Amino acid sequence: MVAEGLTAARVYKLCAIAEQTKSYPLSGLQEDVVWRNDVAPFLGSLPKNVLDIWHYGFTEMLNNAIDHSGGAQVTVNMIKTAADVQIGIMDDGVGIFRKIQKALGLLDERHSVLELAKGKLTTDPARHTGEGIFFSSRMFDHFAILSGETYFSHKYLDEQDWILETKGPDTGTYVQMKLWNHTSRTQKKVFSRFTIGDELAFAKTVVPVRLAQYGDEALVSRSQAKRLLARVEKFAIVMLDFEGVSNIGQAFADEVFRVFPSEHPGTQLHPFNTSVAVGEMIRRALAAKSAISGQS
Repeated sequence: MVAEGLTAARVYKLCAIAEQTKSYPLSGLQEDVVWRNDVAPFLGSLPKNVLDIWHYGFTEMLNNAIDHSGGAQVTVNMIKTAADVQIGIMDDGVGIFRKIQKALGLLDERHSVLELAKGKLTTDPARHTGEGIFFSSRMFDHFAILSGETYFSHKYLDEQDWILETKGPDTGTYVQMKLWNHTSRTQKKVFSRFTIGDELAFAKTVVPVRLAQYGDEALVSRSQAKRLLARVEKFAIVMLDFEGVSNIGQAFADEVFRVFPSEHPGTQLHPFNTSVAVGEMIRRALAAKSAISGQS
């Protein structure tokens, strides 16, 4: 029987059939070399689709630490059980949320999570597309980033993004990925959900609307709406997930569903998981849009 007070992390380690931790200097580090020499041998003879996901996610996340963290060292911890594998990547850099906040001029580090959740976000557009974290977060059963006092988590099972305030390291970023060893998921299936056309352009995204609100505050203002919609004009289709949002204000709805579409006709907004109250506000905004269009 597990002793009372034993943490979930310690229980998980007790189930491990293999564990490995290794630190690397970031200067001159190459993610493909770490994958080939250390990670792939540790994973062993897992199914090809599983190895492909790990190859993509691990190299993308380690490359982020190499190119963006500004740190001196990164530590990789790997735990393998009979059911799944968990890999953590911890660097000692400036912190991903803090860096995004500074680069985009955001008021709060938590705004960085919303921007990451949308996709196509990079602080170095000359060398990166900003797709790595978005797609990695959707390939794994559980994907999480802890930096400073902000924690971002995505679970494949319920397709939910979460943002929490917690106490993490003062500097650096910790990325955790977990994947079932016998999942039927493939890279192609995940990419196809968010790409359009023969060229597989990353043109569709899902935006968790609740990430635009803090605590129990209501989404009522135009400034909140503008924060929610920042950069989404980069996509052709934007799915607005209202799960966890019980109500929205008239100004918020008007900005999202009347003003934005009129200014960005090339982007389609599709709300879903709406409550009765949210649905009513959206209908009012769309009716106002139709009335104005009819007068023009």
